[in-house]
Formats: sequence, C-alpha cells, structure tokens
Amino acid sequence: MGVGKGSSRVLGAVMGGVLAATAPTAGAQDAMPSVTAADYARAESFMGYSTTPLLDHAVNTVIWQDDGHFWFRDHDADGDHFRRVDAATGTISDAFDRELLAKALADATGKPADATKLAVTAFKVAEDGRFDLTVAKQRYLCDLQDKSVCVAVDADTRKPSAQGADADAKPPMVLSPDEKLGAFIRDWNLWVRDIDTGAETRLTTDGRTDYGYATDNAGWTHSDRAILVWSPDSSKIATFQQDQREVGEMVLVGTNVGLPKVERWKYPLAGADKVTMIERVIIDVPARKVVRLAMPPDQHRSTLCDDVSCDGGWEDVRWSPDGATLAFASTSRDHKDTWLRVADAATGKVREVYHEHAPTYFESGNGKVNWQYLPESGEFIWFSEKSDWGHLYLHDLATGKRKHAITSGEGNVTQVLRVDPDSRTIWFRGVGMEPGRDPYYQHFYKVGFDGGQPQLLTPEDADHTITLSPDGTYFVDAYSTPQTPPVTRLRRSGDGSDIAVIARADDRRLRATGWVPPTSITVKARDGKTALYGMLFTPTGLDESRKYPVVNYIYPGPQTGSVRGRSFNVARADHQALAELGFIVVAIDGMGTPWRSKSFHDAFDGDIGDNTLPDQVAGLRELGKRFPWMDLERVGVWGHSGGGYATVDAMFTYPEFYKVGVAQAGNHDNRNYEDDWAEKWMGLEVTDKDGSSNYDAQANQNRAANLRGKLLLAHGMMDNNVHPSNTLLVVDALIKANKDFDLLLFPNARHSFGKDTGYMTRRRWDYFVRHLMGAQPPVEYKMQADKS
Repeated sequence: MGVGKGSSRVLGAVMGGVLAATAPTAGAQDAMPSVTAADYARAESFMGYSTTPLLDHAVNTVIWQDDGHFWFRDHDADGDHFRRVDAATGTISDAFDRELLAKALADATGKPADATKLAVTAFKVAEDGRFDLTVAKQRYLCDLQDKSVCVAVDADTRKPSAQGADADAKPPMVLSPDEKLGAFIRDWNLWVRDIDTGAETRLTTDGRTDYGYATDNAGWTHSDRAILVWSPDSSKIATFQQDQREVGEMVLVGTNVGLPKVERWKYPLAGADKVTMIERVIIDVPARKVVRLAMPPDQHRSTLCDDVSCDGGWEDVRWSPDGATLAFASTSRDHKDTWLRVADAATGKVREVYHEHAPTYFESGNGKVNWQYLPESGEFIWFSEKSDWGHLYLHDLATGKRKHAITSGEGNVTQVLRVDPDSRTIWFRGVGMEPGRDPYYQHFYKVGFDGGQPQLLTPEDADHTITLSPDGTYFVDAYSTPQTPPVTRLRRSGDGSDIAVIARADDRRLRATGWVPPTSITVKARDGKTALYGMLFTPTGLDESRKYPVVNYIYPGPQTGSVRGRSFNVARADHQALAELGFIVVAIDGMGTPWRSKSFHDAFDGDIGDNTLPDQVAGLRELGKRFPWMDLERVGVWGHSGGGYATVDAMFTYPEFYKVGVAQAGNHDNRNYEDDWAEKWMGLEVTDKDGSSNYDAQANQNRAANLRGKLLLAHGMMDNNVHPSNTLLVVDALIKANKDFDLLLFPNARHSFGKDTGYMTRRRWDYFVRHLMGAQPPVEYKMQADKS
C-alpha cells in the first residue's frame, strides 16, 4: 500500500460529501520548470515490463519432473526456449520443438500461437509418449512426433475438457499422493473425485454455511480450495471444520450501472470477541468415517504466517509414514504460545508433546514452517529463537525434552528443505552464518542430527535460491547479488560439488540501454550502533554538483521489509524509473523486520505504529551527510499496504522531515484489519475503563491534525484485503482537522490495483514531480502498460 500527502486539486470524492481543495493559480503553474513526456518515457523504459525481457539466460525457477530430470524456461533475444536437463550428466537438450508446439496449439485453439512466447507452466512426458503440457492454464496432451496435434484435457483427468457453461464449474482439487483421488469442497462439505472415472463421493454430511470442512478463509484472503493434508498412503485426510458462524462480516459495494453488486464474507477483526475457530478432524476416506480429535476447538492460526495456510497447504500438520498418527502445532490467538501435539488417527486421542512460550511472538521459521515429526526414531526437530537466533533442536518425542541443539551460534536457519531420517541429515537454507557477508544472503547447508558445524554447500558470496530434486540427490542453485545477474548450477546435495553450469545470465542487452543496478548501502539504526542494510537508486546521469530530492520507499514489516530480497532484480518496483526523473530513491530494512536476530525483529513488538520510522529518518540523515547531493530539505515517502500505513504515519509523526507522501491501500487502523496479523505484532487489544485502548496509538487518524506537507491517499474500493474504510478513517479525520489533502479512489480495484496500477504509478510520479521537485509534470502521460 502507498501513502501520500495532499495535492492542489480534487482527485476523488469522499463518501458522504465532496472533498474540495484549492488549485494553484495558472501563473504559479507556468512558473514551474517542466518535466516532459519524453522524460517520463525514458523513465518508464526502466520499468520491469521494459527491462526484464532484456536480461538473457536468467534461470531462477526450475521444475523437477522426476528424481533425475528437470526443465526450465531459457529466455534470450530470440524469445523463450524450453530446456530439459539430465541431472546425472548435466546434459541439456530442448524439451520439445517449440515451432511444432505452436502450430499444434494454433490448430487446437483456432488462434495464432507465437513460438517465442509460449506460456508453458507445466510439462512432462505422458505414459503413451505424448507431451503433457499446461499452457495458459489449459492442459493439453500433444503428439509432436507423428501428428503434431494437441488435445485439450481437463486439469485433473486425461479426458477431453468440458465445453460450455460447465467448463469452469469444477472446484479446485487437492490430489492424493497416488494421484487417484482429488479432494474438493462442495456445499460446505468435503468430497473426493476418482480421477480415472470421474465418480464423486461425499465424505462429510454435516457441513453447513460458515461451518464447513476444509474451507479457506482468513478474512484478508479466501478461496475455493480445500485446506487439508493427505496421509502418505492416500487413505486418510487431515483437515478441519471451520466455525465462522459468529464472526462478523465484511462488506464491499461495487460501482456499476444499476443496483450495485455487494460482496459479503466473514472477516474477523483484531479485538473482536468472536474470531474463526477450527475443529480438527481426520477422515478415513474408504470408510467415509470422520474422527473428531479429542480436544477443544483450536485457533485459526499458523506458527508462521497470518493464515492457517501459508502456501496453499496446511504446513503445521505432519503425518507419520504409516498414517497411524498425526502431529500438528497449535498456536494461541496472540501467537505467544505454541503446542506440539500428536493424535491417534483411529481414535482421535490427542497427546500434548511440547509447549513453547515466547514473550513477544513465536515463529517456526523464516519463510517456512521448520519443525519436523520423526516417529520412527521417537524424536522431533523443533525450531526456536530462544537463543536470539533461529535454530534447530532435537527433542525426545515421548517426553518432549530437548536432547541437544542441532545448530547454534550467530545466524538463522531460515528454511528446512529436506530431512533424511535414515542418514539423520538435514538440508537447510540459512542467513548470517558466514562472517563478513551480507546478513541477508541465503546459503544452503547440511548438518547431522547430532549437530556440529553445518557444511556450506554454496560457497559463493551471493544470495542462493535452491531447488532440490524430489529424492534430494541433486539441487539447482541460482545465485546472484543485487549487482550481478544469476549463475545457475546443478550440484550434488551430498557435498555441493558441481555437475554442470545450467545457465549464466547475460545483462549486456540490458546495460546497453543505460540500465544500472542499485547501490547496496549500510547505515546505523536509531540506536547509533546497529547496522541496517538497504539500497540506493540514483539517476544514471547523476550530477554530484546538484541537489536532488529524496524519496523514501517504505514497507515496515514486521513480516518483511522494504528491500524485498537480495537476489538480482532488474526492476525493484519503480525505484530506478522514479530516480531517472531526478530523485534519489532509498529503501532501508529497519529494526523490526525479519531475517536478523530475534531481538532485532522484536524492536517494535506491541507498537506497530513504530513502522521502522526512527530508523528511516536516522538512515536518511546519515546518507545525507555522506552524499551531499541528497537534499534532506526535500524528502518524500511512499508505500503500499503496510507501506501506505507507514507513509501516513511518517507524514503525521515526522512532519518537519517528510514533506510529501503517497499512501496506497494502507491499513491505517489495525482494528479494521484481520485479527491474526495485527494481534501477532501488536498483541491482543486491552480496553481500559475510560474506553482507551492499547491500539489507540497505532491508529493514523488519531494524529491527522499533525499534517503539514502534501499527502495523496489512494485506495481500491473493492479491496478485499485491506478494507477501504481504513483510508476513509484518515480522510474523515483530516476533514475534521481542516487539513488539505488529496484522495484517489479506484472504484473497482482490489488491493493491488490491478489494471489501474499504471495510472497510479503515473499519478505518484506526478505528485512527487510537482510537490517535491517543484516542477510541472507532463499532462496526462499514458504509461505503456496502459496502452494495450
């Protein structure tokens, strides 16, 4: 989300009245220097949709087909190619003939297909030798040898796809491990479909409205997918009956000709008396028997993210290999307490194994739920930050007692990617374990259950993205830095030894346009001691004798930061594009963001309104002393979502420092946001007898009278993540405080603004050019992304 300060013109209407502002006189506008459409066009040439196609052979994503083969998309000046690799030898070959595929797809669809831009997202060889491909969300079986023919098939069967109105009627399914059954939700109950015959079987019968099985709804995000975990033998399903019957509703009203379309769904708010609860169950699929676990309803919480499902699955649930028991983690509403429990799949009896209390909040990893269930050896692996760093510990499953630390010292285990109980070995990603390197660079390690010094498998001083083969024998390592494009290697997971270089990214076409990478920076935090890391974007034609206005891009976390990763990225939002207009753009990961120590992450626990702002101001002031071409008398700020919240906070809390702000889709009072996120970072709401609350200080509208600079507020009126009432609370407070500001509402946009993104980007540029630079932007410049 982004936040900004007022403008001189009316940008939108306020519900219940019209917001009016005074426009500058024509003479004042004429006196302003101009930024031309050509300047905007040049700046836009640095946007991702212009620069990304100019980076050749950048392979960050590979897809394993089996234990010994994977495929990837290889892009160059001749478009997209599809390569297949034999992992044992490192031999690279064309996955298929793209010209033949394009012709076959054109024949199948009746529409032209460009062989250089095929939207292939899945690929394997079927049992009959045909290619099983997914292209633009449609699955095809293609014979590219004898007939050059593609036949469209259902995503979950090998039969011809449905036609007409029923083509999209089937709900998304979760396939069983043997791929014979698919589980899905219908009418609040759980069903399975036989993949070969299409026959459907109802597994539950008592699901009803807002009290359904496997339903996916966290308020801020919801879908039709089923949240469940199949047992390894495909005979059982672990899921829940989700109770939202007494949870409050969120409402959105569309804009259209005629009666408005109204959306309603359950959305638990921070501080609400009634929030979503889950009743855990295990379903015996062949017997159609539901076993309800013998425990009270559980909180709809994850040990990691702000949804019971983090990545589309149910990550806090682990089956035993024989399917006889189920381990799961329960988390308290405020995230301070987590329990590891084990259930008997046949009886539903539950045993508490381990409990950890965190004074602030408990997390089970950084980017991945890391605890592991090892019933064969009577152990479990637990992730904890009790030492101030995120590490793995081996515990006894019978008693819950800790045996010993598996990893220790400075630095964090971030993601456990594989555990081999037979060899008692763990493979994991980690940060901050290599002295003298950027503490955000991820490396890949292996370590034994007995502990000791982990073995570094990725020696290069860079950020490493890892993709393991299904059996764990090999891994693909794409490594890069913010300044150096990726090299992609195939390596052995036993010792990290090389098999082959798969690709070396080539940035010569990109640099020929004048593109330059950002500068990595280090500054001191609010305490004057702690090192903070960030990125600095300057105009490619930087004139050090000039003074440039500064734009602080902010996303305060606490679940992530402003920089968003240290891998090579040709366009980080529009930072370089904005810099090309004549700004210095700065992004800093302040205290309170993840990936560093627990105490670093806890910097503003219980005070979301901190928003890393003391660190942003301290860092910018340090940079201003270091680089005299940074004009700290002209500092602006912008961000989206949490960044929109932080932007308004910056304008209200540091009005003497931040002069212009653009705030997009901000969660300005977290009592109007979903319960899980706010209550994790802010704690549970406590209301005193006088009606005051520990949430009062985090509410931006309570400081609206402090506004001095120019603020542009923007929100999508169909935002089903951060409800637009968040921004309207600030609007109402600014009106009551008699403050001038600007408002831009997108009548039918969701949280990310969708098709309105280009327009928002242009208006943001206009706002900073006019109010921070003191120049006149071109009239109604149209972004290339909006011209199609």
